[in-house]
Amino acid sequence: MSLKHQQGFSLIELLIVVAIIGIISSLAIPNLMASRRAANEGSALSAMRSIHSAQTTYLNTAGAGEYGNLGDLGTERLVDETLGSGTKAGYTISCPDGNLTAGPPATFFATAIPEDTGLVTRTGNRSFTISEDGIVRGKVTDTAAANHTDAIDATIWPPLN
Repeated sequence: MSLKHQQGFSLIELLIVVAIIGIISSLAIPNLMASRRAANEGSALSAMRSIHSAQTTYLNTAGAGEYGNLGDLGTERLVDETLGSGTKAGYTISCPDGNLTAGPPATFFATAIPEDTGLVTRTGNRSFTISEDGIVRGKVTDTAAANHTDAIDATIWPPLN
């Protein structure tokens, strides 16, 4: 009498393991993407604050009473190369010449909007703006503030706590 000793897994056992892995990943991936969006938003908020600090320094030094664009801030080494390039952590950061007013008083506003707004690949849920008053404002939108008046209007762009 010979007994056949079977080694390995049956097809059913392998399919059950694959199904369990699929269920676990379907639960984990959306949470991972939400965490990534939250981290990107935190980075965009930090970038807005960095731009405000850099603008204040630029106004009182190289700008001689005027604010600068991201290129100017980068040239003076007031922002890092990544932020100076206009993109950071899934956000498009903008402070072009059209956002600057010589004044008096001189004004500026900068914006951060998500780079990717695809349903699954979205890099952020909110957009942000900051101006010379130093108040970071944000809302759920994929568009930037249209002008300085909109950027400082608390009814259009509510201040963040």
